[in-house]
Amino acid sequence: MTHRRDPNRTREAILAAAQDEFARKGLSGGRVNEIARRSRLNKRMIYHYFGSKQGLYLAVLERVYENLRGSERTLELADLDPETAIKRLIEFNFDYCRHHPELISLINNENLHRARHLRQSKKVRQLHSPFVRLIGDILKRGVAQGVFRRGLDPVNLYVSIAAMSFFYFSNNWTLSSIFGLSLSSDAACRRQRRHNVDVILSAIRL
Repeated sequence: MTHRRDPNRTREAILAAAQDEFARKGLSGGRVNEIARRSRLNKRMIYHYFGSKQGLYLAVLERVYENLRGSERTLELADLDPETAIKRLIEFNFDYCRHHPELISLINNENLHRARHLRQSKKVRQLHSPFVRLIGDILKRGVAQGVFRRGLDPVNLYVSIAAMSFFYFSNNWTLSSIFGLSLSSDAACRRQRRHNVDVILSAIRL
């Protein structure tokens, strides 16, 4: 009865269970019955809140992006000098990917669907717009201070930062097998994290 009296708690319980289910099995393999069991709610309640399995899946995607953007805001990048701000963003992105494998799984799955569900979300675009402006402001400050070269695009930069971390963790098992290394070890992750910082900063410095 507690869930019924508290809609926010009910919704969060469903989303937490659905995030785990979809991250492990994808949209096609995820089962609403299992989500109901994990959240200790019935299917009728899930459909009442989210309308359909696809609606629930989209809400999960929005949740993981919202959590990522919310965590990034705590970095307070606008208060840092430009080079430190970009370095902090690179390190954060790497650490976040490492400690949130559900983000990797869900994004991989949605790419298989060619972002068919994510395209329906205004929320995700609204989350990213101010963040792109923030990166643009950091780059402008860097140019003004003679630290960064001109002509850098904030979207291109963020894609590069995200891509380096995402690829490393989304392909960690295969890369480890190919090169005969444990690329998920603490030491390997520290090396790759430093490498990401070095590569990106070298590319944008004046």
